[in-house]
Amino acid sequence: MSKTLYIIRHGETDYNKNNIVQGKGVDPSLNDKGKLQGLAFFELYRETPFEVVLTSTLKRTHETVQPFVEQGLPWESLADIDELSWGIHEGKHSTPEMKQDFYHTIGEWQRGNFDARAKAGESATELAERMDRFVKHLHERPEKHLLVCTHGRSLRGLICKLKGESLTEMERYTSFNTALWKAQLHGENWVFELENDISHLALPELAPHK
Repeated sequence: MSKTLYIIRHGETDYNKNNIVQGKGVDPSLNDKGKLQGLAFFELYRETPFEVVLTSTLKRTHETVQPFVEQGLPWESLADIDELSWGIHEGKHSTPEMKQDFYHTIGEWQRGNFDARAKAGESATELAERMDRFVKHLHERPEKHLLVCTHGRSLRGLICKLKGESLTEMERYTSFNTALWKAQLHGENWVFELENDISHLALPELAPHK
């Protein structure tokens, strides 16, 4: 069955703005800029024939797509697309020691050691298991036009799974706040038409935090 999938990352939070680690265990709301980013996406895509919106269980995804829900679009939240847990680093400002641990963990994933993790955090193996379940869920759902709102690291993992790539490739993919990834299902394969698209953020004040 043909499907069109629209995936966006949540809008900006003050944690994004101030380089504080979020992860699965930290649940801030969007800041004013993040709310405007979500509204800008809504204004451009409000006529798209979405049949359902799927978010993580965290507020920043709910709030990003709230205009669609208020318009009457059915909404479901799914823990499988929650952000990766960064363990002891969550809720903290970046430090040299934290960066060293972060880059070590990422490097291990790039070398194929998917069991590596930050202390008390989640491994890429666990992320992959969640993404595999979610992709299977997408295939099984009856809707043909789906909007998904998730998180930066989870989105990297999801893109790899949809493209049939190893999670060693996650660092190839960057996603700005509310950036759009659009894919069509052809047979069993997802083909991407848009990647990290921020054309809806045309105003300078909405430009993503990089």
